[in-house]
Amino acid sequence: MTSSSTSSRSRNPSSGLQSTPDRFAYSPSPAPSYTDSYASRKSGSGRNPVTVVARSIAGAFVSCFTPPETDGSKSFGVSDEFKAPSVASEGSRRNSENIGSNRGIYSNSTNERGPGSMKFTIEEIYKATRNFSPAFKVGQGGFGTVYKGRLDDGTFVAIKRAKKSVYDKHLGVEFQSEIRTLAQVEHLNLVKFYGFLEHGDERIVVVEYVPNGTLREHLDGVHGKVLDLASRLDIAIDVAHAITYLHMYTDHPIIHRDIKSSNILLTEKFRGKVADFGFARLAADVESGATHVSTQVKGTAGYLDPEYLRTYQLTEKSDVYSFGVLLVELVTGRRPIEPKRELRERITAKWAMKKFSDGNAISVLDPKLELIPGTSAALEKILELALQCLAPRRQSRPSMRRCGEVLWSIRKDYREVSALDLHSLSSNSQRSASVREQ
Repeated sequence: MTSSSTSSRSRNPSSGLQSTPDRFAYSPSPAPSYTDSYASRKSGSGRNPVTVVARSIAGAFVSCFTPPETDGSKSFGVSDEFKAPSVASEGSRRNSENIGSNRGIYSNSTNERGPGSMKFTIEEIYKATRNFSPAFKVGQGGFGTVYKGRLDDGTFVAIKRAKKSVYDKHLGVEFQSEIRTLAQVEHLNLVKFYGFLEHGDERIVVVEYVPNGTLREHLDGVHGKVLDLASRLDIAIDVAHAITYLHMYTDHPIIHRDIKSSNILLTEKFRGKVADFGFARLAADVESGATHVSTQVKGTAGYLDPEYLRTYQLTEKSDVYSFGVLLVELVTGRRPIEPKRELRERITAKWAMKKFSDGNAISVLDPKLELIPGTSAALEKILELALQCLAPRRQSRPSMRRCGEVLWSIRKDYREVSALDLHSLSSNSQRSASVREQ
């Protein structure tokens, strides 16, 4: 491993992880660079396999937790609102001396219990799911079936029942160890882990139920309502908060490794929660001088860091790359890979960055989005940030915290322009009404 001491936090190594059905171990292959054409534009214009199955159970539990039915300034300053992990307005905040602890932003569900602290019996699980009734089934994955359940206190939860054939009885100790690791993670923008149960050959994981589908479903229009640009910015910031927390504010920094739109669940108020830690890894132990962890490449096609693909070296910047792909997805509405489109448009990030570099950013905007004052400027800034996240070399990418700061600035400017436009429309309407009366 390459050496370079950058922090005094102690970190423990973690194991490799097993893939879930919609994700896979990926073989290294050449990846496109999105920065070459932009560089010319800028110059011309001046502008660990030890506990594999255990983490898979605990992490992959949310890939299908959502039920099918539902009801800019030029310079990006550092936002004061993003100074600490508890930036979201809805979360309860810790004292400043505890910022480095593993309690960032709390969810108010289940009487504010700590993550993973709830103890369940198999009878409670049977009762919550009506004996795993098909009517309560909300998803199916390679590791098992997901049910919507209701606890005695009225809390709705997602209950993942693992396939018995997936597990080896000798993995019980490792399973519990990995569950304890997940129990240390709690943030308003992360799907909350309530607890687990081992009973005979049953492996049950219980997590927060998020009722409003995935981000990908909403971008596809599955739920009817079109997400406006303001909502998409909110969701991007929510994701940035969550990943910043994992990278910087947990006791042992965590790399998610599978940031994608289908792993972002939306609340009824259209705020984002990051799910699925099936591929998560503890970051490198920088106290020992390590700058990365070497691991088998895992993730989802279209979101994978090309440097990670080439070198097998995993760092927090691999999450940043995936986040850049997500930003492009948010503003275009397209999936990262669109195989049915013409060749030059099949890799969405490459296509969007080329349009941006050519000075034609507005052409990539999701046609479902309304073009209102401020949209074009916000789009340019989001694509500028995405370009930085998609840099071929990890050293050129911003941190997730920096991504959050930039997005705060973009949202602030966008809201101000939108408010001015609304005020102008209101004034013009009042004048017109006054003229008619005269």
